[in-house]
Amino acid sequence: MPYLESASCSDIPAGERFRALLEQPGILGIPSAHNGMAGLQANRAGFKACYVGGAAMTAQMGIPDLGIITVDEVAFYIRQVARASGLPVLVDGDTGYGEALNVMHMVRSFEDAGAAAVHIEDQLLPKKCGHLNDKKLATPQDMAAKVSAARKARRHLYIIARTDAAASEGIDGAVARAKLYMEAGADAIFPEALTNEEMFREFARRMPGVPLLANMTEFGRTPFFTAKQFEEFGYKMVIWPVSSLRVANKAQAELYEVLAKTGTTEPLLDRMQSRAELYDLIGLADYEALDSSIVSTVLPHIEAKE
Repeated sequence: MPYLESASCSDIPAGERFRALLEQPGILGIPSAHNGMAGLQANRAGFKACYVGGAAMTAQMGIPDLGIITVDEVAFYIRQVARASGLPVLVDGDTGYGEALNVMHMVRSFEDAGAAAVHIEDQLLPKKCGHLNDKKLATPQDMAAKVSAARKARRHLYIIARTDAAASEGIDGAVARAKLYMEAGADAIFPEALTNEEMFREFARRMPGVPLLANMTEFGRTPFFTAKQFEEFGYKMVIWPVSSLRVANKAQAELYEVLAKTGTTEPLLDRMQSRAELYDLIGLADYEALDSSIVSTVLPHIEAKE
């Protein structure tokens, strides 16, 4: 259904829809959606929420994930993914883009753009991917102040506090920070870059009753676990933060290599989304039906080669 129709719009705020998903049994799988098309495909595959992550946003802009991008740039991605997918969107809020007032501005801007949830991390700028070395951490008190500010500003946004402390302060430090962040008003906790099953289980054991988010990024410090395994460890949410972009980038690189070498894209036709598949996914016919001045599209007929 095109987003232009009122029937496609929900009167329930995105944050409340995200909370409702978490009230259901089982773990909530939240795949990356690095643009509107990825959001459409996540919806088509049956996912109930999707994720807009900093690493994917910055990578598709051709820059590293070092806290360079702005609130307005992130809001652009939130709007297209939320609009296209119709799903509640969890957003990477990095360090909050500054101190308390900046965090409050971020929360309101993200809500206005259509976000359902945000996670904020306890790193200092320039921040890094959570699975890299030598991350610099804010004090627990400074991070708690940001969480408190986010809580004050939010109307419905679900607030997840991420701690990167396990690498430098161990599980004890990460748990202590997580408890402080919950006291400051977080709705859930995201312990980043845990490195084995025992760490995941121990963190969950020491945070009873707290919704926890696990990060199943590829090529990082966390071994591969399935969503079901994370659920058994005691986690309520799992993200795959860059997966859609990684697959898309690999395919795109192959396209350019073949095109540069052969001067034609024909060898890759069987790897491409067809025109008919694209139009079906974006609902072209539905949009045309909304405007009688648009003549219905007829797909070109392509003869199959012998």
